[in-house]
Amino acid sequence: MDLPPNTRFGPYEILSRLGAGGMGVVYRAHDGRLGRDVAIKVLPAAFSSDPERLRRFEQEARATGILNHPNILAIFDVGTHEGAPYLVSELLEGETLRDRLASGPLKPKKAIEYAIQIARGLAAAHQKGLVHRDLKPENLFLTSDGRAKILDFGLAKLLERGPLGEDSATAAQADHTRSGAILGTAGYMSPEQARGTAVDHRSDIFVFGAILYEMVSGRRAFRRDSLVETLHAILKDEPSELSESGIEVTPGIEAVIRRCLEKNPDDRFQSAQDLAFHLEAIGDRSLSSGLRQAAPKSKRRILPFALAAAAFVSIALFFGAKKLQSSARPTTTVPKFTRLTFRQGNITNARFTPDGQTVVYSAGWGGTPVEIYTTRVDSPESRRLNFPSSGVFSVSSTGKLALSVGCELNWGRCRGTLAESSLGGGAAREILENVDVADWSPDGKQMVVVRPVDGRYRLEYPIGKVLFQTTGWISDARVSPRGDQIAFAHHATIGSNQSSSVELIGATGGSRRTLSSGWKGGLLRLVWSPAGDEVWFAGRRKAADRMVAVSLTGREREVVAAPGFIEILDFANDGRILSLASAIRTRMCFGSIDGRQADRELSWFDVSNAADLSADGKTLLFSETGEATGSAPVVYLRPTDGADAVRLGEGKALSLSPDGKWALALESAPSHLVLLPTGAGEKREVQLPAITELYLAKFFPDGDRLLVVGEGSDHVPRSYIHDLRTDTTRPVSEPGVAAALVAPDGERLAAYAPDGVFAIIPLRGGPLIPVRGMRAGDQFLQWSSDARFLFVRGANDRSVDIDRVDYQTGQRQ
Repeated sequence: MDLPPNTRFGPYEILSRLGAGGMGVVYRAHDGRLGRDVAIKVLPAAFSSDPERLRRFEQEARATGILNHPNILAIFDVGTHEGAPYLVSELLEGETLRDRLASGPLKPKKAIEYAIQIARGLAAAHQKGLVHRDLKPENLFLTSDGRAKILDFGLAKLLERGPLGEDSATAAQADHTRSGAILGTAGYMSPEQARGTAVDHRSDIFVFGAILYEMVSGRRAFRRDSLVETLHAILKDEPSELSESGIEVTPGIEAVIRRCLEKNPDDRFQSAQDLAFHLEAIGDRSLSSGLRQAAPKSKRRILPFALAAAAFVSIALFFGAKKLQSSARPTTTVPKFTRLTFRQGNITNARFTPDGQTVVYSAGWGGTPVEIYTTRVDSPESRRLNFPSSGVFSVSSTGKLALSVGCELNWGRCRGTLAESSLGGGAAREILENVDVADWSPDGKQMVVVRPVDGRYRLEYPIGKVLFQTTGWISDARVSPRGDQIAFAHHATIGSNQSSSVELIGATGGSRRTLSSGWKGGLLRLVWSPAGDEVWFAGRRKAADRMVAVSLTGREREVVAAPGFIEILDFANDGRILSLASAIRTRMCFGSIDGRQADRELSWFDVSNAADLSADGKTLLFSETGEATGSAPVVYLRPTDGADAVRLGEGKALSLSPDGKWALALESAPSHLVLLPTGAGEKREVQLPAITELYLAKFFPDGDRLLVVGEGSDHVPRSYIHDLRTDTTRPVSEPGVAAALVAPDGERLAAYAPDGVFAIIPLRGGPLIPVRGMRAGDQFLQWSSDARFLFVRGANDRSVDIDRVDYQTGQRQ
């Protein structure tokens, strides 16, 4: 059926044809009843007799029709005209993500902005029990006013809980997609889809990661020459490191993508809501000031930030600021800071007990699950309470604990089942599931809670009475000392403007008002002053985190400014403050394999990443990123005896020349290779016109040649040798073969080949030589000095396992 302009189609007038796809033809039409233009998707009559195609079309209408979210295409109507089923939706102005990517990758900031919106749309669908199963750039629409919309739930699978009112048996029977059938689009499938096995919402999260990878890199994560090779890549391969290919993204973005693209669904983000939170945190912090915070792994979830680094530590400190006056006038009191905790790990929350001399806090020390502890303000010792895998929400004026049972880390804080117990001990009584925030009323009889419900965040007081809900995020809520008002932190996303604010609402409801706004760098905790005349909080507007007090009339005053990351947690009645200060550092350590030489830490600033070690082991080449250097990486050289590091220039460090005179680095904006002199001399640029996207570059042992791995105009990776003397580049591998290491004799390369093969490339000619003894997921680290062995890192995300492999015999140690 082809509908020319001015054709009447039921109650609609066809205006023009917009496009066609596998599910039908789309027209622009006018709805005279409501005076608006709409989009009509018409399934051709020739296909309406196909039961499977008709079922999928009807399923799209039903699935999308129950969703009401700004980042999902709105469905207005569904019907049949002259035997042709049709679906009426809102008319969008703009372009698909596929059209946008035709002009190249998105800027990281814009990519994250769209990614947050897509994740929130997915979260709303998943809350209704719907899995999209056909996410791809063609099904994501970017409107002209900066919004992202998810299209085409035609492959959405109704989960067995029956979101449309069906019982589980009916819903399961209605799902005609049987195990063994592959639905989706090649290159945009999860491993479980590629296998034809059952999928759930985590399948969408995997594909989301592949799309975000393409958004920031401009290339597909799993594109291969054939369908079979593409499916194999989805099942076995990892996309190339963004940071190694010259793309200017923070480690936080890459870590989120890697977590989405885990082959095992249990290792991915477990909800799109959590994924959106992490992306918002990156948008607020990582794009402007590098990594800010990391949290250790819990039993079921980890925060992915800093996973791209060699090691990470979140150092949590409590401070008590004594007698800072709660007043709108400036104070001359000098705060005194007292440190209360001394271990490495992640503190989720802390509160004073009613006497003001004891602190109850929850923490995961050294990567262990979160537990609850108490400490006295005059003692460095902590005592563990008998509440396994629980976090602290609040302590009442009568000494009752509000707990998060089964604490799952969500941006370093607990989400779990709300329960109450006594400080004196005893079993906890569970109250409400899936709670993010809880705070006692002044009399200890009621609680205000924050929790996600149906894709929105709810503020409830008392529990069950909704005072406010938002499609954004509420990170805190505290009842005033008089019990008449509730202050909370609201994080809203509107177009390209992402902002946090302190809001106030009456305890019995009514209109809310904003006390302080414009906190784009994050605003995570707040607390009432003892007199109830101010709300104190920590946030960032410029370079440093600030502790701010705002009066109920909106007048702000700065209390403390600090270079680190601070959060205010609680007030004692005498004016002392409990706060949290966090810092992240990656560690570089140097030592001997046999353990005879103790490890020496060579870290320099906050985020140090080792790149290369000189042959004599006396010099370390590394990059420094994070708050100390700003957004751009800086190349450093440091003696391994612990002497001071020397700054060589800007860029990501890659390789040290055999004579130690040059450092190879990757500069960004635009991306290109440079040679930085380690002594006197001028910087030299390396010309690589045949390579459009760079993955890796290393010196050969002769110092005159470089191994370079990257993509050319065909967008397929391969390995090259660049001669620095003649400034020429030649390929040394077939397409798809990416070398990683140069042998000490310069005659062989260790490489990753298609189909999960590890191989040796003989540079004097001949076919690839398979490396024996390798396992799926191994990473090449280094050749032995005699070129007999390869050192590899095993595929273990819980520890660093380094093995030595005899590539000829397969013997592994």
